[in-house]
Amino acid sequence: MTLLQPGTLATLEILRKEGSRFVLDAAGEEIYMNESEAPDAQEQSTIEVFLYINRRGELTGTAQIPSVTVHSFGWAKVIRLERSEGAYVDIGASFEVLINRADFPQIKELWPQPGDELYMTLRSDPGGNLFGRLVTEERIQEHYTMAETDMYNQNVKARAYRLLPIGTFLLTEDIQRIFVHETERKAEPRLGEEVDVRIIEVHDDGTMNGSLLPRKQDRLQSDGEQILAYLEQSGGKMPFTDKSTPEEIDEMFQMSKGAFKRALGTLMRERRITQQDGWTTLIL
Repeated sequence: MTLLQPGTLATLEILRKEGSRFVLDAAGEEIYMNESEAPDAQEQSTIEVFLYINRRGELTGTAQIPSVTVHSFGWAKVIRLERSEGAYVDIGASFEVLINRADFPQIKELWPQPGDELYMTLRSDPGGNLFGRLVTEERIQEHYTMAETDMYNQNVKARAYRLLPIGTFLLTEDIQRIFVHETERKAEPRLGEEVDVRIIEVHDDGTMNGSLLPRKQDRLQSDGEQILAYLEQSGGKMPFTDKSTPEEIDEMFQMSKGAFKRALGTLMRERRITQQDGWTTLIL
């Protein structure tokens, strides 16, 4: 019995071609590989292949080397969702791989969507069939890329790989690790969703903290525009001022009282609003 395992890479000798299939020497046993899986194999005596179990339950190979194996991690793009099963992903081979729904958050809105990318590895069941497993925090701690100190205040693209109530853990394409506390985001990213994150701290261990909120000056403009839009929709007058309670402000504008007061102050200095008798009025 061959010692070669599904989900691994192997360099095998090409013994001969039979019709549309190549016959490969797999540790003393013969396995077949479709010609479509290795169009350039005709001119070679050996070939590197990725091993997997085909639909007939046979060990076979493909020269389309995937982005991930049972011994490595890599990025895989979500192709489609099956609510009863999980997500099928593209690993760069000629077949799709399923990541079981048990790996995903209980809140369905946080599941990855087609086009999102997940950092994962492969595992095989007792029959040798392959499935995907998301990276664990333990494995990330073992091989993340250390960030440079000059990344402070830079904006980078990253994807969520771990979702917790206290915040979101992200990875850049080259596996730099970023944590975003819940107070530094307006909404929780989906698993695998790409976001633009601003680096607000670089630690000695090479990990980073980030923010999904705009910079303060941009935030003031955004908050002010939100208040002006509300005033315009309310006939130019609203019963909210810098004396309103934090609960009232959060319920109506989804912003903190401090941010609301700063935005009001900016708008008053620009002579765009006035406040009197518990009302804020738009200056036309």
